[in-house]
Amino acid sequence: MNLAPALKRIWRLGFRLAALAVALCAAILVGFAVYASSTLPSLQPWHTDILAQEFSAQRDGNLDFDGYLKLEDRLFAEMRNRAARWNVKNEAYIYSRFNPASRVNRLVAGAPFNRSFRLRQPDAIGHALLIHGLTDSPYSMKALAESLHAKGFEVTVLRMPGHGTFPSMMTKMTVRDWTAAVRIAARDVAAHTPPGQLFYVGGYSTGGTLALEYALDALADPALRKPDRVLLISPAIEITKVADVANLLEILTVVPIPQLQKARWQQVAVEYDPYKFNSFPINATRQVNRATKILQYELEKAVETGRIGRMPPVIAFQSVVDATVGAEGVANILFAKLRGPQHRLVLFDVNRHDALGSVQRPAAGALINRLATGARSYTLDVVSNTSSRDRRVSVRHMTPDGSVAVQDTALQWPETLVSVGHVALPFPPNDPAYGVLPGSGRNGLPSIGTWLYRGESGAVTVDLGSLTRPRSNPFWALIDADVRASVDSDLVATHH
Repeated sequence: MNLAPALKRIWRLGFRLAALAVALCAAILVGFAVYASSTLPSLQPWHTDILAQEFSAQRDGNLDFDGYLKLEDRLFAEMRNRAARWNVKNEAYIYSRFNPASRVNRLVAGAPFNRSFRLRQPDAIGHALLIHGLTDSPYSMKALAESLHAKGFEVTVLRMPGHGTFPSMMTKMTVRDWTAAVRIAARDVAAHTPPGQLFYVGGYSTGGTLALEYALDALADPALRKPDRVLLISPAIEITKVADVANLLEILTVVPIPQLQKARWQQVAVEYDPYKFNSFPINATRQVNRATKILQYELEKAVETGRIGRMPPVIAFQSVVDATVGAEGVANILFAKLRGPQHRLVLFDVNRHDALGSVQRPAAGALINRLATGARSYTLDVVSNTSSRDRRVSVRHMTPDGSVAVQDTALQWPETLVSVGHVALPFPPNDPAYGVLPGSGRNGLPSIGTWLYRGESGAVTVDLGSLTRPRSNPFWALIDADVRASVDSDLVATHH
């Protein structure tokens, strides 16, 4: 039998498919380059200036935490020197976070929490390491840090490489840099935690990814101090598959053509937020995508080896509607692998009041219904309306054995709030920067969370639609009480 014709047809088909794939990739690259160059606003110095003193795992991986902080000192000094040379008459600069005299800088008294910080405790009962999320700063962990500190913890909040200075630094950061920085900080915190004292790790969004990765690594590496508990807020467990396209688009950034520099960015926005970047580079998507895939691999490996059974108690606080990372991943990928009622997923439901029924998406409650009625090996708490005719909030506590307890609270849904969401969860409702309660703010300036303007597009520099997304959590008191109760429970267990 002559196979040559068949092999030739297969070869031709393979060649055509390869050519089609190349053509499709080229079309995506050209299309995005045209979109970026023609649609995105002009890049500002904070989108292009690169700071030499940022932490690099390759160069600085052998530092201890004191060395990390000293490098951070040099980084922020370099940032101030660089910004001092910019055009101070540039309108984008005048109203930005980079102008020391701007309103947002006066609101947060110079934004001191863009840097790593430590809440010291002379007679600590435990130590904690907290890690912020992508585009964020250590400020997003401040409220959680204060909850732990009030219970007697010394708390270290790490600034992740690429954050707190210029958005441009997000174009250079890597997962390797993040992981190395977490190891340096965790080693220092663990060294300050005597045997018998509690050691916690926690994180928000991508910081939750890194906190979980450290906990999983500690199960396999006896040289790493295993945490006694993992605290997560809106953890990034998986992101949309479209993120894989970011690896292709990154090719545009290595082409030395100035007109293509906008192609580094998915979004170029006004930088009015003192503690969070509004612009978003393609590299940020690439790195969080890599981080979540590494975490998923480590979770599978822990299950295969049986190490998952030694996982410390995990508590995750998650909004059931999360436009940033979604809620499915934390339930289907993380908690589906955890065994035992000590692991607890706390889901914040949408506002179920009848008055909002005409604007709600019915599918918003599908995840809660599935988890509540299906078999689970972990504890599920649902924060929701007491009834569909009531704005009061209660918590349904559902254990793996099927028992259900309902805890009424003194909290109520704000009348026009439909859901909490990703960016709101870690901030109290009276937060000076992001609080939603009347009077939130500082120095006579209203908090960003109270900004709610109406007008035509283009009337102001801020995207008016972005101001409708909640920036603080009216139910923060539940998280605060939960964390404090967990500390009490762990102290009892430790003493026994």
